[in-house]
Amino acid sequence: MIKGFHNKTLVGPKGRIAYSIAGSGPALILLHGFPQNRFMWHQIAPELAKTYRVICLDLRGYGGSAKPLGVENYSFREMGTDILHLMDHLDLDKVHLIGHDRGARVSHRLALDAPERLKTLTLMDIVPTHTLFSNLSREVALGYYHWFFLALPAPLPENMIGYDPDTYFGSCLSGWGTGKEPAFSNTALASYRTAWRDPETIRAMCDDYRAGATLDFEHDAKDLDQRVTLPSLVLYAKDGMMDKTYHMHSVWSDKLTNFVAKSMRGGHFFPDHYPQETLTELRNILEQHS
Repeated sequence: MIKGFHNKTLVGPKGRIAYSIAGSGPALILLHGFPQNRFMWHQIAPELAKTYRVICLDLRGYGGSAKPLGVENYSFREMGTDILHLMDHLDLDKVHLIGHDRGARVSHRLALDAPERLKTLTLMDIVPTHTLFSNLSREVALGYYHWFFLALPAPLPENMIGYDPDTYFGSCLSGWGTGKEPAFSNTALASYRTAWRDPETIRAMCDDYRAGATLDFEHDAKDLDQRVTLPSLVLYAKDGMMDKTYHMHSVWSDKLTNFVAKSMRGGHFFPDHYPQETLTELRNILEQHS
């Protein structure tokens, strides 16, 4: 449980939406990535809740949220409908949307599909999905092999991961850093392990990546010329895989018209390892546009 937050569940069109909420003021939503859940924000959310109404939710297929059957339920567009449903339930007309990893991909798709519901957009350590698949380098294929492994037909990846989920997902947490970051806290690891030991969570996460390689790529292909005009912030790991392989400002200048891109020390999980530095950047954009 995130300190000071209330854990709640809403029944959405495709099942439960698990979320935590605290604070008052302008509303913002925090979305986690793979292979985590909403607890990834436990160091950041309580600080933001001092001046904002903060909602952290588990993406569909992750944590305590629903895990419906069918790859079609895991496109970023479909996941985004859970965000809109929760916003309607909480009577939120517009929010600041902040996403890391898969949560950032859901955020980018929602900004394309429903920009009128957002005040600002923050994307952490991703390049656009279509860009990654269509401009794939050897380095990215090796470093982000899980994109292709998880997308293999069921039940091969599910069975292989299920044999020892702690080792597999633990290798993801440790393998995308620089090797110099602080360790994940025992509390965070306990939360993640409880979630990813569930066979249905493993299956749903694989379906998320299966959708990414098919449905999401197709959706993005239809929107190649569409630009997000919202005030946006792109944060990325300095010397991380995305930074080493892509020129991050150039990549996002094709998708965002009003944005700032900034590198962060640490690897892919910099919000976990360097929360204060991440908070500083988040507060900058939030204070400018609240």
